[in-house]
Amino acid sequence: MSRATYTAEQFVKAIKNSGGIITTIAARVGCDWNTARKWITTHPTIQAAYQNECETVSDVAQSILMTSIKDGNTQDAKWWLARKRRAEFGDNLDVTSDGKTLPTSIIIYIPDNGREK
Repeated sequence: MSRATYTAEQFVKAIKNSGGIITTIAARVGCDWNTARKWITTHPTIQAAYQNECETVSDVAQSILMTSIKDGNTQDAKWWLARKRRAEFGDNLDVTSDGKTLPTSIIIYIPDNGREK
């Protein structure tokens, strides 16, 4: 059985317009998912192309979201505010101080119901 040989150029080309989906990249190159992932994580040029593709997809998604908000979609606006302006509009309770968890104590009261001790 011969071992397939791949090039960085094949992966860089396969990454373009893949949406950052490793299964798509692997299919384009003709290898399995694990091989594609290994090439992406171990070759700086391929890793840079992959990160660029992922950032491009994020920018496209954000652009679509902004268009939706501008068109009056209140659900998208609420989602955006809950995540980007969390301090003002988020539902999360912050229980940290400078990124450190605050010490807490729980006191449980169990009534004796008049029983003798």
